[in-house]
Parts: sequence; structure tokens; C-alpha cells
Amino acid sequence: MRTLIKNIDILTMDENNTQYKKGCILIEDDRIAFVGHETELKKVAEKGTKYDRVEDGKGKLALPGFVNTHTHIAMTLFRGYANDLPLMEWLSRKIWPMEDKLVEEDIYWLSLLAIAEMIRGGVTTFADMYMFMEETALAVQHSGVRGVLARGLQGPDANSQKRLEENKRLWENWHGRADGRIQVMVGPHAIYTCDPSYLVKAMELAGELGVGIHIHLSETRQEVDNCIKELGKTPVRHLYELGLLDGHVLAAHCVHLSSDDMDILKEKDVKVAHCPSSNLKLGSGIAPVQDMIDKGITVSLGTDGAASNNNLSIMKEMALAALISKGVREEPTLIPATSALEMATVNGAKALGLDGDIGSLSPGNKADIILLDVNGPHYYPQAHWESHLVYSGYTSDVYSVWVNGKKLMEDRKLFTVDLDKVYSEVNKIYKRILGE
Repeated sequence: MRTLIKNIDILTMDENNTQYKKGCILIEDDRIAFVGHETELKKVAEKGTKYDRVEDGKGKLALPGFVNTHTHIAMTLFRGYANDLPLMEWLSRKIWPMEDKLVEEDIYWLSLLAIAEMIRGGVTTFADMYMFMEETALAVQHSGVRGVLARGLQGPDANSQKRLEENKRLWENWHGRADGRIQVMVGPHAIYTCDPSYLVKAMELAGELGVGIHIHLSETRQEVDNCIKELGKTPVRHLYELGLLDGHVLAAHCVHLSSDDMDILKEKDVKVAHCPSSNLKLGSGIAPVQDMIDKGITVSLGTDGAASNNNLSIMKEMALAALISKGVREEPTLIPATSALEMATVNGAKALGLDGDIGSLSPGNKADIILLDVNGPHYYPQAHWESHLVYSGYTSDVYSVWVNGKKLMEDRKLFTVDLDKVYSEVNKIYKRILGE
């Protein structure tokens, strides 16, 4: 299948930040075959200029699909529930008791709801940690998006071994499935829910499976203070001394870091998922993003779950990431728009170990492409695309979405998710769980 998108402005997000005015993109099957000007395509086209489909991109801007590197998508059920509470009270008094009422099938419908929201916001890849993750994998398979999934692990308790087995079974049944769109990681929740022996078990499982680890790290001041009080070290150093940071690690939040912590993250090439909305809403603090970038740490963007955000918009996270550091440090040059856009695309790909496949519109990469309608007044005058996207853009600007060369949405219409059915099923779950 050969598809040509022509007459379109393009932000490639490649290593040279190459941009094209009225360029074209050639998709062959699931990959990008060419990006540039159509006159150049005609010179190099090995298979000629016959296409199965030609689309006119006039008035649109093409860029790589956004990457959401930390979320709990089935928590869409708790959107608007338990607002305005600190993290530990929010978890222990509100969220965990409600989660105990969820059953396996619920996770499929709640995941589809979140996936529909993410597609409409231009997110083509997400990393998730939760329970009943095979149901989320099924939702990924059916919806056409790309997912990096981990079973959330806590322990030791009566179910801790079972959770490890579920994470392994998730890998056995789903890793590499859905045309390669599903990858699996191991998901120890955090140092305050996993004791050292259990963290070691999670690390050993990741080594056995040959996959990375997805973990919450240094999210709150309380987490750091308690770790120092109990173990005499920060959470980062604790994981370092356990050896857990030796492989591929995706660390969510990283709000409260010392200079030594950041040196460790850089030494071990730990990838960070920055979640500004969730950190602000839960009063957890503001991550030292510019300091991490200055150290050479890869910083990507995550939304966290809809219960602590309350939406799954990476475009909102881009704007916040660019703005809050400027305000806190009273320095307007920090986190320029291009850097924020990199966090949402190429850095997200690096964080998930998928660079070389996604994150930029480069020949050979997977055809994960989004087209934005840039005819709105907030995009005029039509210049400085990066600034317009980060400071002026809305998720509703996303016009069409491609993943693996397949179109999942056009003109805001979803092709792979029946929203009416999803809404009906989610309402049933909501009434059963929350009794409203």
C-alpha cells in the first residue's frame, strides 16, 4: 500500500529539525519511505509515482505522533473523583479502595475510553502501568495505537507473587503482538509500595524477559524524606545501590532530586517522564527539568492518569513544561518551545527505547503521523510552527492520525473505536463502582 500526502507543511523533528513548506510524505505499508519536496520524490522514487491513495494536505501541518510516556489509562473512571488532595491521602483513602472494586473486563472499556481521547489528541504511543493489563493490551490491539505496557507491582503481600506472574504472562502473551505495536516492561510501582527484596524480584524478572523497568520515582517530598529517614539515602541512590538502574529504566515524575541524584540518572541513562499537570494538581512540586536537561538526561512527557490530571493531552503538558520552569526560575529562556516539542516526540521515543522506529518523520521510521488543522486564527500569522503548537495549540486541532501506516482518525472521526459503545459501557461501570 503506497499513500502520498502532498502539499503539506512538515515538522520532521529529526536530528536537524528539518522542516518543509508544501512538502510531501510517502507511506509504504507501515513505514515512511520519503519526506521532502515532491520534485525530489520524483527523482528518487524507485517504485515510480503511482500511488494507491493521494491526499491533499493543504492547510495542515504534519509531525510525528505524540508519545505519552507515563499514564494509567484505565483510571479514566476516576476523572473528577477525589480532587484537591495530596498524593498519599488521595491514593490510600480514595483511589485504592475504589480500584479494589474493578473487575477484569472493566479495564478494556476504560482503556478504550482513554485511547480514544489520546488519539483525538494526537497521541500515537503511550506507556502504561496498571492492573489487568491484558485487557489494556486487547484495547491497544483493537484500536490500532502503540502501547508499552507494564503490570503495576506492589509487595510483599498476599498477592505480590501473583502480580509478578501476571507481568510475565503479559510479556508471554502480548510482547511484540499487534503487528509489533505492543511492547512490555516490568512495573514496580514505587519504593514506598515495594520493599527492597521485592524490587530485586522485579529487577530479576526484567532481566529474565530482557525488557525495561517502569517505576514512579521521587514524586513527593514525603517519599524522599521517608526514604532518607528509613534507609539513610534518597530513593534514587536506593535504586542505584540495589542495581535496579543498571538496565533500561523509565522513571516517572522525578520531582525531588538532589544534584547527586541527577548525576546518577545521567550515569545510568535513566529516562524521565515529566508529568507537570499531575505534579501540580497533587501539590507534589515542580520537577527540575532544566537542570536535568543541562545534565544530559533524557526528559519526556507523561500525563499520568486522568484521575490526577484530569485529561490525557500531551499538548497541555508541552505548554506547562515550557511555562512553569520559566516562571519558577524567573528566566524566560528556559525550556524553549522546540525543547518542549522534542519532549513530546523524539524524547518520548528514546524514553521507551523506540527511537529509530518512532519520534520523527524520517525515512525508514514507522508511519506514526499526525496532521493538524492550522487554519484557526490562533495559528496566524503562519510562522514559527513550534511556538504556535506549544503556546497556542489545542488538542482539537488534531485532524487525522496514522499509526503503522493505518489511518485511525480523519476530520476528528475515529475509525477503530465505537465511542457510543464505549460511553455506554463506561457509564455502567461508573454506576456500579461509584454508585451514582
